[in-house]
Amino acid sequence: MTLLNKSSLLDAAARFTEASAINRVAEDVALRPDLAGLRMYEAPILGIADAADPCFGSLQAPEAIGPHFILPEDWLPGARSVVSFFSPFTDEVVAANEQDPAEVPAEWLHARIEGQNFINALTVHLRELIEGEGYACAVPPMDKRFWGNGKPASRREDGTAVPGYTSNWSERHVAYVCGLGTFGLSRGLITAKGMAGRFGSIVTAMPLEGDARPYTRYDEYCTRCGKCAANCPAKAITLQDGKNQDACAAFCDQVRAKNAPRYGCGKCSVAVPCARAIPR
Repeated sequence: MTLLNKSSLLDAAARFTEASAINRVAEDVALRPDLAGLRMYEAPILGIADAADPCFGSLQAPEAIGPHFILPEDWLPGARSVVSFFSPFTDEVVAANEQDPAEVPAEWLHARIEGQNFINALTVHLRELIEGEGYACAVPPMDKRFWGNGKPASRREDGTAVPGYTSNWSERHVAYVCGLGTFGLSRGLITAKGMAGRFGSIVTAMPLEGDARPYTRYDEYCTRCGKCAANCPAKAITLQDGKNQDACAAFCDQVRAKNAPRYGCGKCSVAVPCARAIPR
């Protein structure tokens, strides 16, 4: 009988987050000397869904992700559960990105790029704990079958369509199914720890009790206050039309050109009521 459950996985994730050197900016890559040792993430929250939850199938609808979304069972035959976690950025990272409305600070750039290395390491740590109990796992974003397209829709040379701004496994949508939150006007996911952070997930053959989704509508937590639209330096968000992915991507390309290989923005997820909590 396995000793792992949601509580023990969450405890393990919190301990790893606190102890891991990967969660701190290394001196040899720090963009400023004072950023060496900066802690990027706080302890995560975690949600679980049954791998057969029909909500995963609903993500294949064109108005959600699309038919290219790969179901848990197809990533891992015999899948029983999907584990999703959200790691919030630390106060230092969030506060830094609140200062200048047009500039993306070094703290945020580190948390987006070096921080993703930590998210990957945390995912592997949890996967190894589950595998240690004898259960197979798959991590879709680390699977050779995974693909993502951060550019507009296009066509290959053979004429087949390539959908724009999508992937065959979306961490935000998976977190939604796992009960972690609902979407905001900016298309980020509003969780109990807010929107400023990163997601990770694991598909596993381990049977784990799923979490009930505490919402019935995909955007239930968004108050449509418009603050994210006001914050967006690319003017890519409006109350009428939501988010314009082309405008957002163009601004992020400018940030990348200035800070390569680092990039990011996140202005829509800081200095907003949903930055660190569900707005009331």
